[in-house]
Amino acid sequence: MTEEHTHSESQNRPDTPPVDKIRVLLVDDETAYVDVLANRLGKRGFDVKKAYTSPEALLVLRTQQFDVAVLDLKMPDMDGIEVLKIAKQVDPSLQVIMLTGHGSATACDQGLALGAFDYLMKPCEFETLVEKIQEAFQKKLSET
Repeated sequence: MTEEHTHSESQNRPDTPPVDKIRVLLVDDETAYVDVLANRLGKRGFDVKKAYTSPEALLVLRTQQFDVAVLDLKMPDMDGIEVLKIAKQVDPSLQVIMLTGHGSATACDQGLALGAFDYLMKPCEFETLVEKIQEAFQKKLSET
């Protein structure tokens, strides 16, 4: 039995897309940024869900399954590090890419120590983000 076949059998909920469609959660309070990013990623074949607040992201994470989350570090209601901690408790296999527009190397280092896959500085090149999401997904597959 191949790894991909095993992965798809463990995901047999009816709302789960095919394995080849990477499920991405975008979390950022900059709604226009999230909307544009979600649209562009959707055109690339990603299955994208948006969350504009930390509580919304945590609710979605508790009710749906994702492969990769792209998480802004600076949000008004709850810091991205706190969201990361809870997200990894809810789904330890979730790969998290942190975004920061504030250049906080300390926060990014803390996020990596807490299990984030990687971080990118905003604004980042779209192609770089796509590559990071694909790398994170491959890491998730190799760990399951």
